[in-house]
Amino acid sequence: MNASRIIADHRRLLCDGVPLIDLRAPAEFALGAFPGAVNLPLLTDAERAAVGTRYKECGQHSAIELGQSLVSGATRSARIDAWRAFVATRPNALLYCWRGGLRSQIAQEWLSAVGVDIARIAGGYKALRRACIDVTREFSAPSRLLVIGGRTGSGKTELLNEFSSSIDLERLANHRGSAFGATFTPQPMPIAFENELAIEMLRRLPRPRVLLEDESRTIGRLALPETLHRALQTAPLVVLDIARNERAQRIYQEYIEAPLSRAVTPDQLQERFSAAVDRIRRRLGGVRHAEVRGAIEAAFSVGRAAPDAHLMWIERLLECYYDPMYEHQLTAKRSRILMIGDRAEIRAFVNGTLV
Repeated sequence: MNASRIIADHRRLLCDGVPLIDLRAPAEFALGAFPGAVNLPLLTDAERAAVGTRYKECGQHSAIELGQSLVSGATRSARIDAWRAFVATRPNALLYCWRGGLRSQIAQEWLSAVGVDIARIAGGYKALRRACIDVTREFSAPSRLLVIGGRTGSGKTELLNEFSSSIDLERLANHRGSAFGATFTPQPMPIAFENELAIEMLRRLPRPRVLLEDESRTIGRLALPETLHRALQTAPLVVLDIARNERAQRIYQEYIEAPLSRAVTPDQLQERFSAAVDRIRRRLGGVRHAEVRGAIEAAFSVGRAAPDAHLMWIERLLECYYDPMYEHQLTAKRSRILMIGDRAEIRAFVNGTLV
């Protein structure tokens, strides 16, 4: 049984979505990991802290001895069993720790001793993270990108997802990008978002051009990598032009009808929308803020069966806030616009451009 296999093709591992056992402590894992990685730590947070203190005070040999004593007997058996159970259902799984060093080597040896052959990743988490950063820089060239823009509610994301040569940034960020764009599930940690985005980029590197949505620097609380954001600001742009009433209908269906059908309560929605409009109070101005907030409250007091009441505040918000803001932003982008059109026209143009 080979207890020293090491895999160093980091890009292939990321691109193929190989199952990963992350041996780092839970606190390390919580800061960011990779899609498909499961945290089955060699050391708990407390054990890692104790070993780290011993290392600083007494050196590596003493720290290893402490680690071996902390993870022994039934504790050691339980951790081996957890790794073995994961590998049993995912025989192509790999091990990694922070730098591909002692923790992954120990886990590999312990598994080998019970008949489980598994490779560890050279350089560990740090090497995989470096690969993600390098891919992001390589991908983020304006000539590689085609950007789709349009006013709020145009259905840009839906159209973007018709194309295999695209990346849905809002899906990865679990946020729809506006003050009202939060979902009822949390956004990923920043590093986890960046890692998953880099993997999506890696899978599309062979494509001559990739479609992305026109996004600001941040999507919710997450920031796009600076290299990608700069590229989005200079890449060619197509603009989806949809009438305001159609956009209001789409927003109503996506932000009100769909959540209510998934057991989100009207009170939860009203609380969320009221908080969102409060966040843009300064930009709206006091009078318009009071108008829109009052219309939201009135619409929810009527209930779900009265979509017209919701469409009233949605259209008013588009008219007095989102549309003027988009027109202002579009002024600086006009030299990059390749075309403006409806859904069918943009679809046909993009089909001819992404080849």
